[in-house]
Amino acid sequence: MFMITAKLDKRKIIGGALILVALAALAVLLLGGGDKAQTTANLSATVKTNAQRVAYLKSLGWEVSGDPIDQQTVTIPRDFSGVYSAYDALQKSQGFDLKKYAGFEATRYTYEVTNHPNASGRVVADMLVYRGQLIAADIQAVSAEDGFMEGIAFPTA
Repeated sequence: MFMITAKLDKRKIIGGALILVALAALAVLLLGGGDKAQTTANLSATVKTNAQRVAYLKSLGWEVSGDPIDQQTVTIPRDFSGVYSAYDALQKSQGFDLKKYAGFEATRYTYEVTNHPNASGRVVADMLVYRGQLIAADIQAVSAEDGFMEGIAFPTA
């Protein structure tokens, strides 16, 4: 019969336990919640390249033009009043927080959407990107007869 003994002090035990907890937390973050549907908040990601932006939109179910139809530098206002206050509320409902970027310049990329199930006119997807991170997004009809703005999630029937 073999007996193995080890001498461990409290610091080593606590350190090992902390490492195991950190690894478990990292695994949960990387693996997500299993088969749960992805939400916009957990899809907000790095979108530095056009391919990443298009892939993001496609991951939500949108079919878009391969290249943006418009690209503009915009300054996020410091004061969110009027229309921008409503836009910020839409973004917060999706898990984005524009207030963190008040006064900053960002780039707005606009893509033509070809598969909106509830619109007959022209529909676009706008993505607001700051330093390669998606900070806001929306889908909107640009024709006067449809005229809507909604979150980036693909509409359900």
